[in-house]
Amino acid sequence: MKLFLQNTSRGLIPMYDVDFDEKKKLKIGQVYSCEVRLPRNYEFHKKYFALINCAWEYQNEKRQEELFYNSIELFRKTVEITAGHCERIYSLKHKDFVEIPKSVSFAKMDNLEFQKHYDNVRSVLFSTFLTNISVEEFEKNLINF
Repeated sequence: MKLFLQNTSRGLIPMYDVDFDEKKKLKIGQVYSCEVRLPRNYEFHKKYFALINCAWEYQNEKRQEELFYNSIELFRKTVEITAGHCERIYSLKHKDFVEIPKSVSFAKMDNLEFQKHYDNVRSVLFSTFLTNISVEEFEKNLINF
């Protein structure tokens, strides 16, 4: 269970409804262990996935189907690998090294690393997948995601 909490003079208070619901599951009087750390910018994390979703919508159906099997997750992973956010593993099936994307979870990256990753992904999107789209047009549509 992971909760986002705000520290107040009265104690730790759940930040969002989902955190409040999770906290209610904890038994009063029970002792729990937790690790306290500052979370990465949640709003920026949402903006990252909005960036991916918006770029996906700009891909025509043929490209979505042929290259990504109509999967936005495969699109995201392809973009992340192209942006260099990956590791090489040996594939027994292919008898060669292949690249797989690293996690973008809060626990795996700090704000600075995530900002760099966001910038790299954005660069890949505009140089490879959004070549005929102006940044201004894209930004206007990004607000809707």
